[in-house]
Amino acid sequence: MVPRPTDILVRIPGRMGRVELPDGEPPFGPWHEVPATELPGLLGNPRVLAVDGRSGSGKSTLVGRLVAAVPGAAAVHTDDIAWHHDFFDWADLLAGGVLRPWRSGADVAYVPPGWAARGRAGAIEVPAAASLLVVEGVGAARRALAPLLDAAVWVQTDRRVGLYRGIARDGEAHRAFWDEWEARERPFLAEDRPWERADLVVSGAHEGELVAISAAHDTIRA
Repeated sequence: MVPRPTDILVRIPGRMGRVELPDGEPPFGPWHEVPATELPGLLGNPRVLAVDGRSGSGKSTLVGRLVAAVPGAAAVHTDDIAWHHDFFDWADLLAGGVLRPWRSGADVAYVPPGWAARGRAGAIEVPAAASLLVVEGVGAARRALAPLLDAAVWVQTDRRVGLYRGIARDGEAHRAFWDEWEARERPFLAEDRPWERADLVVSGAHEGELVAISAAHDTIRA
């Protein structure tokens, strides 16, 4: 079933308006609030959870709350996998370097090729004993990774809100990078449509102690 569309209002400093959801993404809702501690249970207590959404949607904030709420949880950010490699052509690196080894029971200490080439210190580490692995980033729930995921969350936020947050965070000097990123992000999302495989949709526009989820979360996946 396709979730029932609803008019969603989001706040941008200085104005209100209906959400801008390009690339065929439908508006989800209506929304209701739950504690972040309840999300793993709603998702069937997965071992590997992908948190996907547009840039600036609030993914990292949600993942931070999830990791804090689940003892022993670990997070991997796709921006680290993709660092000096490619905006979106990194699924094989994540699968081969992190997901498959961890699912086989190994400790992970993965050095992506961009790190090795540029001498970035450290590694992406996930202990074998982690209770939950959360993969965060645009494309984390992509079709190519679906066999290695147990559940997926889509964070829905107005495109303009994401842009505002990103510029506010990174500075106007990074506007050209944001424009370049969006020029790649939008066709990628339009083709892959990860929201259609989401087990749960979270409102990234919601500001508060509780997490706002779509009331239709149990009917998102056909």
